[in-house]
Amino acid sequence: QVQLVESGGGSVQAGGSLRLSCAASGHTFSNYAMGWFRQAPGREREFVAAITWSGGSTAYADSVKGRFTISRDNSKNTVYLQMNSLRPEDAAVYSCARDRAYRRNYLQTITGIYDYWGQGTQVTVSS
Repeated sequence: QVQLVESGGGSVQAGGSLRLSCAASGHTFSNYAMGWFRQAPGREREFVAAITWSGGSTAYADSVKGRFTISRDNSKNTVYLQMNSLRPEDAAVYSCARDRAYRRNYLQTITGIYDYWGQGTQVTVSS
């Protein structure tokens, strides 16, 4: 079955960087767009970034544009989220998710189109 496993979370000071990874298995990873979402305590899950199946297009939440970069390595079945200039408000549990559509060529920010989710990795940012 499809499995998504995140890693790379941790605690950093404001202004620091982290790179999250999401390793996929159980499906042909290269055929599906992937997304990153985050959820802070007491808040709804929110879209962070997404990348098409080919890696040719990306999308970002306004709050992370210019600081975060999503990428993928289809040979390693892994999607990454490079997070720079971290702020205390970026602290959350970050989860990766798979778009349910085969080779969708446009990106979606809503959670409902993603069918498989990882367990999440905690990111803590101290001021």
